[in-house]
Amino acid sequence: MTTTTTLYSWWGFMYGLMTGSLIWKCGSCFEFEHSQPLPLQDWNNNVTFKAAAAFAPPLMVGLTLVNAAASKGAVCLDGSLPGYHIHRGYGSGANSWLIQLEVSSKTQKSRALLSCLVLQDSSLLLSFFLKQGGGWCNSITKCVFSKKTRHGSSHYMEKQIPFEGILSNKAEENPDFYNWNRVKVRYCDGGSFSGDSQNEAAKLYFRGQRIWSAVMEDLMSKGMRYANQALLSGCSAGGLASILHCDEFRHLFPRTARVKCLSDAGLFLDVLDISGWRTLRYMFAGVVRLQGMQKNLPRGCAKRFNPIMCFFPQRLIASVRTPLFLVNTAYDTWQIQVSLAPASADHHGYWNGCRKNYARCTESQISFLQGFRNQMLYAVKGFSRLKKNGLFINSCFAHCQTERQDTWFSPGDSRVCWQLVF
Repeated sequence: MTTTTTLYSWWGFMYGLMTGSLIWKCGSCFEFEHSQPLPLQDWNNNVTFKAAAAFAPPLMVGLTLVNAAASKGAVCLDGSLPGYHIHRGYGSGANSWLIQLEVSSKTQKSRALLSCLVLQDSSLLLSFFLKQGGGWCNSITKCVFSKKTRHGSSHYMEKQIPFEGILSNKAEENPDFYNWNRVKVRYCDGGSFSGDSQNEAAKLYFRGQRIWSAVMEDLMSKGMRYANQALLSGCSAGGLASILHCDEFRHLFPRTARVKCLSDAGLFLDVLDISGWRTLRYMFAGVVRLQGMQKNLPRGCAKRFNPIMCFFPQRLIASVRTPLFLVNTAYDTWQIQVSLAPASADHHGYWNGCRKNYARCTESQISFLQGFRNQMLYAVKGFSRLKKNGLFINSCFAHCQTERQDTWFSPGDSRVCWQLVF
């Protein structure tokens, strides 16, 4: 069933995520124990905020390197140590942990917030909002380039990063997680924390799986083993990783702990691009083969399909045993730009204008994008039948929505039209 509703902030989504009242298909699967949320809605459904919240600078959190990782071969592309940023929880959140796997690229600065694709009186209202993502390196050349950036080496990582959105420490910005132990794991392997090989000639280390294990072991030693509830999240390449590692994460904790997973913009689809070629399948094939992922991909899937296909979430989500929540847009900007209408497939430049500004898309181009939306809805059909799961799919042009404050929970947000798919 599909329903459309109007929300004024992410509060409605977050309340549904935590209680199941908004995403009723999920039931109580994402119910966590949490402190009493602030009274942010009045009887007229208007959201109110503390005035200072809009001007308060974000919390800056320092980088922690995992010193024990080197002896385990758990290193970034260039052989440097992996790292993470951690801000300790307190009070009711002292034994609750939120782990976020980093997206590969920063958000492009834009005044535009989320805007929806709305069809009304035969007119199409569009607004452009883009966030880059992905970040896999599928060739030696690309990986050599990546190892000289923060996505392949801790030597180039920021020493401090802001904790915003789902990582914010402010109750008025992040009422459910503000006092949890919140961790951002840096992405430096180019393979969604899943590779395990190396290329000696190029001095490249594809050790994503080992990085995952080393970071989790380090966090367990710092108190995560005492968690009574834990949420693994991630965006883009990190969102894919949160699906791939969801059940592994569950197995770190005793059965009495509440453990869930959240994938934001991680639903990458194996679809035809505008030229009839499968651009993303070609890219993923390079990643899987180069990084030696075959042995680390879910065994149930690998027995049925080519390992390359098991890097696509649509082949995995229905078999994840741990409760999983998907946050995605049906018009994911990264997939439109990179796998649906990439410049390499647009030989005559027909998609040039549409790719730069969706308000300039023609009727046939919009129809093509709507076909992608339909494929996404079909891909989650079996997943959505499982009561333990939940999903929030909207019709906005965006990529990653949980880690930016303006798309997660922001004062002054313009009205956002969400399309909820059950």
